[in-house]
Amino acid sequence: MGVTADAARLAPVGLIAGEGVFPVLVARGARAAGRRVVCAAFGGHAWASLRDEVDVFGWVGVLRLGQWIRLLKSHGCTEAILVGRVAKGEAYDPRSLLRYFPDLRTVKIFYRVLWRDKRPQTWLDAIASELARSGIQLIDQTSFTPDQLSTPGVMTRRQPTDKQWADIRHGYAQAVQISRLDIGQCIGIKDLDVLAVEATEGTNAMIERAGKLCPVGGWTLIKVSNTNADLRVDVPTIGTTTIEKLAANKAGCVVVEPGKTVILEKAKVLELADRYKIAVVGYGGEG
Repeated sequence: MGVTADAARLAPVGLIAGEGVFPVLVARGARAAGRRVVCAAFGGHAWASLRDEVDVFGWVGVLRLGQWIRLLKSHGCTEAILVGRVAKGEAYDPRSLLRYFPDLRTVKIFYRVLWRDKRPQTWLDAIASELARSGIQLIDQTSFTPDQLSTPGVMTRRQPTDKQWADIRHGYAQAVQISRLDIGQCIGIKDLDVLAVEATEGTNAMIERAGKLCPVGGWTLIKVSNTNADLRVDVPTIGTTTIEKLAANKAGCVVVEPGKTVILEKAKVLELADRYKIAVVGYGGEG
């Protein structure tokens, strides 16, 4: 007999946590919604302070999927949220398998699915499928943080310049195309010229490259969701670190898709962006 919707709402929710503040926000939101939170925290990645935000806390290995499952199931979890950063580049480091001591379950997934396809979405799909086979359904990463989602239009007091609006309209379609090709989710653009494209190195490294290529500043970062986005495993985020990095590299505007991007600690991010005179815009190709 399946779990009823009411029972699922009352059951504890699992939190599989990597680095950053997003797992903290999810934990707080879930507890505010009346859910107990059982946290499987990635050793070497998740914040130790997360322990104070959850009901049950345990360190697990990044590549020890069986360990995650045992912890969550032992506390009655049938749903879980997977959030937080793990460096993408580690997929190409041959020492990763040794450093993190994968369990047999993870090794089998690696050789069955991931040996030739190391795209992040492939990893995440394989994880979601394995969890589901064990009776744990991954749910939307934003289930308990709707207040952190981006909204349409300019979210800061700072407004984009006319040239930045031209870059937004021109660059958005290019960013979507790059995402569709599974290359990355961000571009840097200035005067209709694409300065940099995100790939495996991640957003922060791309911001640094764009800053070096545009020392005069005023460029725009456009970040979109994956074209085939699965909100269980792939929600773009920006946070205070993003704004600090943009300011250090003389950006003047950041664009995210409304309703598809989480702005971590949203009030702090928008206040910081105004302080640095960086416009934050929710844009999805309209107008």
